[in-house]
Amino acid sequence: MKLKKTISLALMSFIFASCVTLQPVRLTRNASLDNYTYFYITPTETKTGSTGGVYGNGYGVYGSSRSKSTNPADIISGYLIKRGMVRLPEVKNDLADRTMIINYGETGRRSTGLGGYTIEITLQILSAKTNEVICVVTGEGQGETEADDIRIAINRCLEEMYK
Repeated sequence: MKLKKTISLALMSFIFASCVTLQPVRLTRNASLDNYTYFYITPTETKTGSTGGVYGNGYGVYGSSRSKSTNPADIISGYLIKRGMVRLPEVKNDLADRTMIINYGETGRRSTGLGGYTIEITLQILSAKTNEVICVVTGEGQGETEADDIRIAINRCLEEMYK
């Protein structure tokens, strides 16, 4: 009976956590992205997140965990390369007028109850020629791990930028 209650509680927690509504993505656009063919991303560090659980059946306690890693620059790069853009290892003066610089930052967390939370990220897009802000986009994500949260948030932001 105790096992059934534990399983029911875990299942209810999962169902409630999966019903979280993410905040809308916020975009401030100062110029069009259409004229940019190249991009440079300021380096980011790999983010690792894990999830796991402990369970028992009266004869022992068992556990499992899963770990995921992601690098925000790789996610952004993959999205833009798929759109036909070219990633540069450094800003080149002769291509600066067609190059955008992308800065990534984590800008917050929001509790969703039952121990869950979202991670908010912000992307700042600059002109390599003038260093003026082309656009700023902020969005949040929630998945199984922090790595999932970041991946979801970045993809939501990029989708909004290229609507």
